[in-house]
Amino acid sequence: MQTEIFVAGGGVGGLALAVKLASSGVHVTVAEQLKDESPLYKGELLQPKTVAILDQMDLLPEVLQYGHKIETLAFQEVDVNPGRPPEEIGSTELTYNRIASTYNYSVMIPHEKIKEILRNKASEYGEHFHFIPGARFLGFENGQAKIKQAKETYAITADVYIGAEGRSSPTRQAMDVSIKRKDYNHHFLTVTIPRPESFLEGKIVTTRESFLGMFPLPDNEIRTVLLIKAGQYKAIKEKGLEHVYEAYGDLEPRLKEHVRAIKDWKQIQLMVPYTYHVDHYVRGNMALLGDAAHTVHPMAGEGMNLAIQDADVLGELLSWCKHNSKTYHSHLPYYEQVRRPRVSFLLKLSHLSALVYSYPYPWWRQLRMQAVQRMYDDDQLHVKQMLNTSGLGIWNFSLVDRAIQGSMLPVRKKNITDHQQQRYIFDETDDYPWKHTNWKG
Repeated sequence: MQTEIFVAGGGVGGLALAVKLASSGVHVTVAEQLKDESPLYKGELLQPKTVAILDQMDLLPEVLQYGHKIETLAFQEVDVNPGRPPEEIGSTELTYNRIASTYNYSVMIPHEKIKEILRNKASEYGEHFHFIPGARFLGFENGQAKIKQAKETYAITADVYIGAEGRSSPTRQAMDVSIKRKDYNHHFLTVTIPRPESFLEGKIVTTRESFLGMFPLPDNEIRTVLLIKAGQYKAIKEKGLEHVYEAYGDLEPRLKEHVRAIKDWKQIQLMVPYTYHVDHYVRGNMALLGDAAHTVHPMAGEGMNLAIQDADVLGELLSWCKHNSKTYHSHLPYYEQVRRPRVSFLLKLSHLSALVYSYPYPWWRQLRMQAVQRMYDDDQLHVKQMLNTSGLGIWNFSLVDRAIQGSMLPVRKKNITDHQQQRYIFDETDDYPWKHTNWKG
């Protein structure tokens, strides 16, 4: 089988890349191991930069039809009193509305639905898009990709091979890149349950030792994420589901009855967070995107977004090469030059967010509460946090910012203007610099 671009992996990253390529007249073949929907939890939060990319693909109306907009994240610190409502000792909120962009909101959408939307869009370009379900990617042999579908093994020859297989990546192995993994002292239990109709925005409730994240989905459902100590899952499971019901009710009374929709432990997934980042995205005519190249701590909700944002840049680059008669392999490094620094930045941001909730010490809790409150009170901190999380741009925190956040300096009273933000928001020159004649690479 011959194709221009072969993509191993039909997740959101691989499919987003296929849409970009096929819509530009580039022949792309995607091999996906799964035949049916995945039973495992995957990312459901679309950050603003991803929303903007999906709009460029003419997919935003459908995404909003099947998704749930979130504009605000509420943060509530409580003390739990068994048998009584939680005692609030601090609360604040951060809002995407502070971002100077049309895309100043996030969207929660079931993971399989966004995959379906992307796959259907790619299928509109049937002349250039070929999808092979139930095909296991075996690796490379004699410069060709080998896949196995049913009992047949096929060789695929391509100009460029893209590894979008996720954390276990044969492409990454073939590229012989270095990878360094970092683990954490906590795990998560995640499950979708019914939600009250009035529960419309994101919320995080914390105690000295607990964390419950709640993110509304469409159809009156809510995705919940409960932090537990690493290695504690077996002990929690032995206590039974009643223990889970009690934990939810103590932290968020509005979900006290809704959590009882969980009837079996099979509905709850254990998430073991860890991070890594490969030292190279590109080797010759091979490239990595999404979890094959990097895995981020789930605290900031970036994993799926980084994959789609990788696909956007890589798709634009390969399409540009095709239409400008440029060789693919000699221009692939430009993809890494754009994406790697941005991913590194968000990996650090997510890591810091994870650390904020990693330690139960009373003094650490006090610092956390102060930091979150200062982020709301100081508009520059607020804007930087939401802009950086959004993926729309990068505005680095300064030493002064951190001193204010740590209550060593007073809060600034001046609000940030939209004009000030625009200096830090990516434009087409930043996203696709090779398109501009004065760019040296």
